[in-house]
Amino acid sequence: MSKKRKAYIAAISYALIIGLSFLFVKVTLTVASPVDTLAHRFTVAFIGIVILLVFTKNKLTIKKQDLLKILPLAILYPIAFFTFQVLGLARISSSEAGIIQATIPIFTLALAGLLLKEKATRGQFVAISFSVLGVMYMLMMNGANATSGNVIGSGFILLSAIAASIYNVFARRLTKQYSLLTLTYVMTLCGFVIFNGIAVGDHMLKGTIHDFFQPFLHVDFIIAILYLGLLSSLGTSYLSNYALSILEASKMSVFSNLATLITIFAGVLFLHETFQTYHLIGGVMIVMGVIGTNYFGMKRVEKNEEI
Repeated sequence: MSKKRKAYIAAISYALIIGLSFLFVKVTLTVASPVDTLAHRFTVAFIGIVILLVFTKNKLTIKKQDLLKILPLAILYPIAFFTFQVLGLARISSSEAGIIQATIPIFTLALAGLLLKEKATRGQFVAISFSVLGVMYMLMMNGANATSGNVIGSGFILLSAIAASIYNVFARRLTKQYSLLTLTYVMTLCGFVIFNGIAVGDHMLKGTIHDFFQPFLHVDFIIAILYLGLLSSLGTSYLSNYALSILEASKMSVFSNLATLITIFAGVLFLHETFQTYHLIGGVMIVMGVIGTNYFGMKRVEKNEEI
C-alpha cells in the first residue's frame, strides 16, 4: 500500500473518530464538569501511551529544546482545541458544534498559503468553496432557530476550529523533524499535566476533591472516557500527525468537514437531535467538496510529475 493511500486512510479514520467524539463528550458532560472531563480524558490517554511504549519497547529521547519546539503545538492541540470544544458542547448540540467546526478548512487554506506557501489549484479552491458553502448554508438555516444562549457556545467551537487550523499548519513542519510517537507523547503529556493540574486545583480550592472520581461510578461515563482518551485524544494525535507528514495541510483539513457529517448523523441517531432537509443538502455539498479537493490535488501532483 502506498504512503499516499495510507495517509488518506489515516485522515478518514481521524474524521470518523472526531465525528463520533462529539457524541461521547455530550455523554460525559451529563455527569462531569468540562474541566474534570478533560482531566480524566487525558489521564486515560497518558496511561494508554505509556502502556504502548512499554509493550513496544520504544525509547524516546526528548531534550529540553525539543519540548520547547513541540510545546506550542501541544498548546494548540490538544489543549486549546479540546478546551474550547468541551466548553462549546456544554452549551450547544453536537450537530451544531460539528457544523461550526467544519470551518477549519477556511482558516487552514489561508494559513497554509501564507506560511507554508501551499497554493491551492483553481479546482481545489472551487471544491473547498463548495464544501464551505454547504457549511454556511447549514449554519444559516440552523441560525433561524438559534437563541442568545447559543452564541457563547458557538463562539467556543469557532475558537476550537481556529486552534485546529493553526495546528494543521505548524504540525506540517514538525512532522518532518520528529517521529510521530514523540509528537504524540509530548502532546498527550502536556494535556495530562495541564488539565489534571487545573481540575485538581479547582477541587482543592472548593474542598470537593472527593467528587473528582465520582463520574467513574457511571458505566456510560467509563465507556465514553475510554473512547475519548484512547481514540479521540491519543488516536487522533497519531493519525493526524501521520497524515500531515504526507498530505498538504489544506488537504488534511477538509476531512474535518467529513467529521461534521458523521457528527450530525451520530447526534440524530443516538442523541435524538433533529435532522432537517437542509442538513442533507449541506451534507452532500460537504462530501462533494472533500472528494473534489483531494481529486484536484492528485491531478496537480500527476501534472508536476509529468513535468
